[in-house]
Amino acid sequence: MPASQRERHPRPAGPVPGLGQAEATLVEHYPRLVRLAYLILPPRLGRHRRVLAAHGVVQSALPARPSPARQGPVPVPGPRSEEAPALGWILRRVVGNALSYEHGAARWRRAVRPALPAVWGLRLTPRIGGAEELALEQQLATVPAAVRAAFVLRHLEGCTPDVAAELLAAAGAPDPAAALRDAERLGPRDGSRAGALLDSVEFDPCTVQARPTDLLRRRHWRRGGAAAALLVAVMLTVGQSARGPGAPDPTGRAAVAIPSVDAAALMRAPADAWQSSSRIDFTVWPARGALTGDRALLDRALRAWARPGPGVHVSAAPRTGTGPPAAAPQLLYAGRADDADVVLLYDGERVVRYAQTAGRPPELAFSRADNADVTTAAALVLTRTGRGTRFLLAPWVAESTTRDLLAPDTPARPLHTADDGVSDAVTPPGLGGPCSNWPALQLRSSERIAEKHAFLLTDLGGLSPVHLTYTPPPGGGAPARAPREATSAAALVSWAHTACALRSTAGGGVRAVNNWVFAQQQLPEGAGTAAWLCSRADTWNGPGRAVVRFQPPTTPAREPGTLIADARDTSYCSRFNQHILADTRWSSPSGAPYLLAAGSRAVTRISVTGQVRADVTGTTLAVKAAPDRSARLSASLSTGRTLGAVR
Repeated sequence: MPASQRERHPRPAGPVPGLGQAEATLVEHYPRLVRLAYLILPPRLGRHRRVLAAHGVVQSALPARPSPARQGPVPVPGPRSEEAPALGWILRRVVGNALSYEHGAARWRRAVRPALPAVWGLRLTPRIGGAEELALEQQLATVPAAVRAAFVLRHLEGCTPDVAAELLAAAGAPDPAAALRDAERLGPRDGSRAGALLDSVEFDPCTVQARPTDLLRRRHWRRGGAAAALLVAVMLTVGQSARGPGAPDPTGRAAVAIPSVDAAALMRAPADAWQSSSRIDFTVWPARGALTGDRALLDRALRAWARPGPGVHVSAAPRTGTGPPAAAPQLLYAGRADDADVVLLYDGERVVRYAQTAGRPPELAFSRADNADVTTAAALVLTRTGRGTRFLLAPWVAESTTRDLLAPDTPARPLHTADDGVSDAVTPPGLGGPCSNWPALQLRSSERIAEKHAFLLTDLGGLSPVHLTYTPPPGGGAPARAPREATSAAALVSWAHTACALRSTAGGGVRAVNNWVFAQQQLPEGAGTAAWLCSRADTWNGPGRAVVRFQPPTTPAREPGTLIADARDTSYCSRFNQHILADTRWSSPSGAPYLLAAGSRAVTRISVTGQVRADVTGTTLAVKAAPDRSARLSASLSTGRTLGAVR
């Protein structure tokens, strides 16, 4: 329900409503309340568990017993009015329970989780929204639950700041004022657009898609249920006999039988699923490789995932869970490559690689893969050896080549790929040594996906190669430009400057990196045209890093230019923060010192105060200024806002 249509929220304080009145109010507003809980709950739960938890949070919001003030028959609620004390009380309960879920209230979880709606054999997920909804979901995942709650109350529920702060305080948020301030930096700059995004199908846990999980495994469990129960009984009897009568259980809990992981339960997509699907990601990868029928290998991989022993080397990208899958995973690959038996699995949120080489302990690697798309799900690292890196390419990749990012004028070279999608070994980038070359994959999608769709990927040490994009400088009067594939001549030249700087993001769980030329400036004294660049690295788990640089025309071909700012865990240069102002000191060919500044498209005026004073109309500024003269910069935006310089 759009915020504009929601009834005004009452203050959350007040007496406990009658049980009948509370139930009627909860049922009337149920979809609205469940959406609110879903948005506040931790995204790390995954979409399926968040759906169930959101319904459980709302269903547990009823009073524990009838209110003494409401004796006798409860009248049927009349039409909606400006005063709804029951709704305010339930909202506080829903927000408080959702906040408690993230903050580790173990007693609350023990009380609520058993009562959550139980779903066996199905995986429930909301429908997939568009790119804006995905970006907002990733941004919400980077902030605490109280900030998510503040953002949702303001933009979806339409609460005023005072009501939102009071509701957050009543729900147990530690610092409502700080949460509201942090929430102001979230979402698109258009507040009404934020409400529309939150009201989309992406965040609707009442309209879900149902898919099967573990059809074959359930059959095995049913057959083995009686035997498992007998085994548990025997183990308990033997244990009690060994400890003697009345001896305490050293584990502190009763023994639990854990069902065995069975390779027969693995999900496999049809070979042509990608050709008829509107969702192009790992869910439509078929199972490939010569060992997809090797039950012993698959069982070893699944057992290592479910319960890795001390002999299994486990690694994971930042903020990636290593726990067992919640349901039967999907098999992507099982085969032999570079003297190793390799299995690739996907559970809807993570890609897992199991590799076993003779004479070495097995390796288990985890990487986030939720909300992957046609580019970020186009390849996975299969093996890394001294000979190079082999990739498994997506079934929709029609052409594969490699190119050196440091040699933009050199044509791409063909990369041979076997029938099962395994590529020849590719020389890895110089992540640790001298940066003399930077190989990247240049892939082209099948025309069934998109015509003439080529894109760049590079290996930064994770299971998924990183997608490289480029945003060209603003054109006169043209609308804002979105990131595009980095295959044009200008994009390749830009990446030739910044490729070596990618080493600082290696191993950080990076999903994509975009080079945005947010301004171009004619330098004084006819010194040529300089570029102002913001390179933004987005991670799979949400946080981003923005590096701002100044590139005069004298910048060497493989150098990134002058570093202006390096902001981490920021929204700078993203779709949610598209305005930027930067400045630097520069010496002209004659040796004269200058203060230079440039802003993005919406900047209309740049002002300098302090020991240096200037005021110009436009997106760039150049003023003579001694290096020791202090200067404070600000910019006026076409929206009326004032912008400070990035630091």
